[in-house]
Amino acid sequence: MIKHDYHVLGLMSGTSADGLDMALCRFFKEDYHWHYEIVDVRYQPYDDEWHHQLLEAMHLDNKALKTLSRSFATWMARQVNAFVADTGVIPRLVASHGHTVFHQPSKGITVQIGDGQTLAKLTGLTTVCNFREADVVNGGQGAPLVPVGDQLLFSQYEACLNIGGIANISYSVDNLRIAYDVCPANQVLNFLSERAGKPFDEGGRLAATGKLIPELLEKLNDLEYYHQPYPKSLGREWVLERILPLVNAYDAKVEDLLHTYCEHMALQIGRAAGRFDQGRMLVTGGGAFNTHFVTRLQHYSPLEVVIPEDHLISFKEAIIFGFLGLRRLLNKTNVWSSVTGGKTNLSSGDIFEA
Repeated sequence: MIKHDYHVLGLMSGTSADGLDMALCRFFKEDYHWHYEIVDVRYQPYDDEWHHQLLEAMHLDNKALKTLSRSFATWMARQVNAFVADTGVIPRLVASHGHTVFHQPSKGITVQIGDGQTLAKLTGLTTVCNFREADVVNGGQGAPLVPVGDQLLFSQYEACLNIGGIANISYSVDNLRIAYDVCPANQVLNFLSERAGKPFDEGGRLAATGKLIPELLEKLNDLEYYHQPYPKSLGREWVLERILPLVNAYDAKVEDLLHTYCEHMALQIGRAAGRFDQGRMLVTGGGAFNTHFVTRLQHYSPLEVVIPEDHLISFKEAIIFGFLGLRRLLNKTNVWSSVTGGKTNLSSGDIFEA
């Protein structure tokens, strides 16, 4: 009898570099369909030093970056060991997204740190990591990868939207999954919130009190990326080069800048969902807690905006990377060329045994 029941620990560090998401799930197959059950989740915030190191990692030379990658894996291993000990459930494997330092697929570059061999050795658990590189080598964007999980675990929704450091959307067209990065999201909102002495705009309260800056909104919407066809993806480098100079050019109140950027996000995502006349869109990621943004999104989106329970909002990406790691271990497709633009579908990721 073939076993279709696995406990997997998924790890996710997003582009905002705020902390590590850990989701221990049971994945099982019934009636030819995969399902998941959350056993436990944990969020481990980065201290100021790790936050700074991860954001500045792009400036390191190759040797220093490898050293940081091993140090980061050592830190992650400590979090994994404590989490696993507390749950009392030994996972079949750890699936680690790592932390993205570079993502420039047009140049054949994508780098996620968090050394897999170190993580496997220090946890004693089989580890799958480096999910994106093979697809980039294969001519793809290497992103987004979550749509495989969207299709196989959340097919009851017409579209799935994740609002993390970058907002990405996925949906099916003629039985093919389509997905792409829509626009920068929390990276920009958090950058602006820090001007007001806050790490993020809780509930979108600051944005809600601001006023629209029409000229800035127009300039943001005119950026070339928004007029390019998919497949396409964004990295932090693009935000630094294209978004922040536009925002920084305005001597305006933080509230007004936040309000305008939320409007930009909602408008761009509304356009992305515009192919639908009706249906539901599952919204997860930190942006789902931004009440002001969600209200504006519902204004622009033809799809009903569905905000799930908190665990799914915060840990959906960690859950799905756990699932992608499991599919890699089973040698099943976990990257779709219809999503990334790669030459072929792949079972991607490096496997390290303890």
